Amino acid sequence: MKVILNRLNDDYLFEAKGANEVSVLIDNKTDDIAKGASPMELVLMAVGSCNAIDIIYVLKKQRQEIKAYKIEVDGIRTDGPAAKPFESIHVTIYLDGAIEEAKAQRAAALSFEKYCSVSLTLAGCVAVSYQIVLNGEKIGLKL
Repeated sequence: MKVILNRLNDDYLFEAKGANEVSVLIDNKTDDIAKGASPMELVLMAVGSCNAIDIIYVLKKQRQEIKAYKIEVDGIRTDGPAAKPFESIHVTIYLDGAIEEAKAQRAAALSFEKYCSVSLTLAGCVAVSYQIVLNGEKIGLKL
């Protein structure tokens, strides 16, 4: 796997592309006029999107009807003098539809514990937890 980043201005704006040539803008978020996501926001987006793809895939295979899917990913960073890596990441998964609770919990567990390469890459150094909200009701908190 390979990505290429090209600088687009005299500051910190980059265009990143992977094998499929889809552009992602990356910028320094300390600037008020940032035109892209920060690298740390991209980490959170990667966690959320990786898990979302897995969970939707598993639920579809189980013939569950997903009417809406939203995910929020919150990262807590250390307060160091220089780098501020994540110390914990919490994912809240909002599912709506004709979905059995046990199947939603199983799909999330499979994603976080077996399938999501992003979460598993971070697992050795960052505490990753998740909560499912199914049709407005909180279920399946995993710390």
